[in-house]
Amino acid sequence: MSDLLVITGLSGAGRSEFASDLEDLGWFVIDRLPPDILTKVADLACGPESPWDRVAFALKADTSGGDTMRVLGELREAFQRLRVVYLDCSTDVLVKRYKDSRRPHPLPGASGIEEAIHAERLLMEPVRAEADLVVDTSELNVHDLRDRVAGLYGDVDDRPMRTSVTSFGFRHGAPRDVDLVLDCRFLPNPHWVDELRPLSGLDAPVRNYVIGQDLALAFLDQLDELLGLLLPAYIDEGKAYLSIAFGCTGGRHRSVAVAEELAARLRSRGFDPAVKHRDLDR
Repeated sequence: MSDLLVITGLSGAGRSEFASDLEDLGWFVIDRLPPDILTKVADLACGPESPWDRVAFALKADTSGGDTMRVLGELREAFQRLRVVYLDCSTDVLVKRYKDSRRPHPLPGASGIEEAIHAERLLMEPVRAEADLVVDTSELNVHDLRDRVAGLYGDVDDRPMRTSVTSFGFRHGAPRDVDLVLDCRFLPNPHWVDELRPLSGLDAPVRNYVIGQDLALAFLDQLDELLGLLLPAYIDEGKAYLSIAFGCTGGRHRSVAVAEELAARLRSRGFDPAVKHRDLDR
């Protein structure tokens, strides 16, 4: 039976781009299919006679009061390999996207864009809660989104769950769409060491300074032990993607060094984490 992916979320959050990126990766994608016939089409597209091993449906935001939830319930019962991706986005970014495109929001009856977004967000909250993965596109351009889709669904391999490790600076805001956020600001800060300040956590002197602390090693060892418990449990529950983020003040020293160390430990467990240092060059 084929893998089945449903892409939904807020209007303007990038559903069509996400679907197009999946097509580029070899998925069979159907967009804008009426909910009433989706289950029947899924039976044909994902059945034993199907020529496709990866099928995706892109569903527009539910403005009719429950169609999407009903369809997802039917699909959950019929397809064990179903995964639901929900695309979210901040209101400010959505407003800017609509103004830049000069297109109206599809929700009827609203007096303005912000009101429409707020109303749709409330309507879609049950769908968001039902999703297996929430992707916040507020900080993603089309290239970032393509990379994210490729990282999630690009290669069919034997890895049971994809992982990512991100470093960031709290000064610039925490990332929106990660599963686990850990604060590294309890560790001594290399910023206050003159010879380390111009370097980053990718440089050996900073890494040795941060990871060489007894407190850092104890933190990483206990986190490694916790992940030893969580990772198999997440896999057993069918979780497809786990994202972990480490933050420090500026996102240049401590969080970078710790993220690199954890990524190495994940590799030793057989995972191949995508590593991103969001604020390294700020």
